[in-house]
Formats: sequence, structure tokens, C-alpha cells
Amino acid sequence: MPSPKLSAPLEQGGTPTTSPAKAFADVTASDSTLRRFLHGLPGVDAVGLEARAASLGTRSIKTTAKAYAIDLAISMVDLTTLEGADTPGKVRALGAKAVHPDPTDRTSPTTAAVCVYPDMVAVAKEAVAGSGVKVASVATAFPAGRAALGVKLADVRDAVAAGADEIDMVIDRGAFLAGDYLKVYDEITAVKEACGTSARLKVIFETGELSTYDNIRRASWLGMMAGADFIKTSTGKVAVNATPANTLLMLEAVRDFRAQTGVQVGVKPAGGIRTTKDAVKFLVLVNETAGQDWLDNHWFRFGASSLLNDLLMQRQKLATGRYSGPDYVTVD
Repeated sequence: MPSPKLSAPLEQGGTPTTSPAKAFADVTASDSTLRRFLHGLPGVDAVGLEARAASLGTRSIKTTAKAYAIDLAISMVDLTTLEGADTPGKVRALGAKAVHPDPTDRTSPTTAAVCVYPDMVAVAKEAVAGSGVKVASVATAFPAGRAALGVKLADVRDAVAAGADEIDMVIDRGAFLAGDYLKVYDEITAVKEACGTSARLKVIFETGELSTYDNIRRASWLGMMAGADFIKTSTGKVAVNATPANTLLMLEAVRDFRAQTGVQVGVKPAGGIRTTKDAVKFLVLVNETAGQDWLDNHWFRFGASSLLNDLLMQRQKLATGRYSGPDYVTVD
């Protein structure tokens, strides 16, 4: 991994004295320097990456560890509704479920957040008030990202003004694939600035459209250098979303980024994670790749809608020895 030329030194212990954007000022000074850095990252061994992801996916865990893993996974869910037919009533119901995932068992942890469109942020905020559940909002012309920068920034500011705790932005995949990395970088830094100090920024790459693992690695470093608090696989709106392999690659990126800069960045796989078995596989990836520092909902999330129901069903099975009927969980 090439060492970045930092504009400011790290304090003892690896704590950065400045933001990633400032630290990488020399790297991002021009199209040519940024391209040189991103294309200087080691190429990804696709066969090796997929083999390691598959191998880690076969790990089994004991019953006591499974109970812990289920509760941890519940606490990491960004419970999501991103449909044109979303109504205030649906968002309120989603918020109620995030706060009390299992109304019959108040020992169940809350989810990490609810994720909605910007115009539903105020409704979601009211629904989860006082619970600790965050409100995340997609923005920047989600999911395609095809809009002028001014429109994207207005989208972000509206969501933040309505009370969003987190912003999930999409990158301009067209610009990235055309090699216009500086445009993508500048957009991320502008969105980060629009988030202010109150909202964390998740940067969505839409990995299914980036074509290669090398591009996913480059996008990961680009997003982190621009100040992303999280890097996120997907919108959930395309055919290929989160996979063990692309998530493993992003976990390696955040691990290496922290080793070089002292800055920790979160990871959010989204789309296609539907079962407890899937979630446990991803938690194993986190533990074995980035380490225990990321086994916390401040640093790892699942973007999902149906996953929570399966986690609750499995949780109830562990507690009682049997599955409940189909009315045990709500249908989102």
C-alpha cells in the first residue's frame, strides 16, 4: 500500500492533527497526483479475495456466541424504507419498530438508525425521539446521483436542517468510471462541509456499478481521503449490492487507512443481506479483517429492511426453543 504524503504529522499514538482532507492535500492537489496515488494502490487478487471471503463465511459459532451476535447485529441495523410510496404513517411505524424491535421483549436492543428520504426526516426524528436511535437520510439525488452539485448540496442541507444525524450520499459513478477522480473527491468534500458538525457522512459507491475490485479499492480510499465517516457498498437499488467479497475489500481499506493515518472510518454493507446467517458471516468478516474496534454500531452497520425480522425470529428461537408463528414480527 503506498504511503500517502501527509500535509500534517500524526500525533503520538496515531491520532491525526488535522482532517483527512487536509492531510492528503498534496495527493489531491491535482487530477494527476490523485490519479497517480489511486492507481498506485496494489491491484486486488480477485481469486484470493473471493476465496478468503468464502472461507470466512464457513466459520460456525456456538449458541452463546450466536445470541451475542444476533443482538449485536440488531444494534447495527439501519432500518430502511426508501420507496416512492413512503408515507408519514409508514415512517412512524418504522421508527416505532426501530425503538422496540420486539414489543413483547423489551430486552431486545434498539436498531442503530432508521434511514429515510430527506422529506421524511422530521417525521422519523419525532418517531424515535429520546430513544438513541439515529435518523439517517439519503441525499445527493439518491440513488442515481444525477444532478448538479448545487441541487445535491441543497438536498443535504434540507436533511440536516430537518434533524438528520447521518447523511448517506451517492458518488457520481459516471465521473469515477471516466477517471474524473478529482470531481468525485470535490463533491464528497463539499457534502461533508454541508453536513456541518452535527451529521456523520456515509459515502455510497454502488459497488455493483464499479465493475472491478480495483475500482472498489480506489473508491474506498478516495472516499476516506475526502472525509467520509463511513464507506458504504450500495444503494440497494441495483442488481449487485453488498457481497462478502466487496465488503471484505472495504474492511481491508479502512483497516489500512487507520494504520497509515490514525483515522477510523466505518463500513456499511447494504442490500441483499436478509438472514441471520448472512449477518453472522459479515460480523466474522469484520472481526477477522478490521478487528474488534469495528464490532460496534458506531463503526459498522447493515443497510437492510427485511434482515431485522429474521434476526428477531432467530432470537426468539434461541430464547424459547421454537419459532413463533408468522404474526410474531411486523411486515415492513
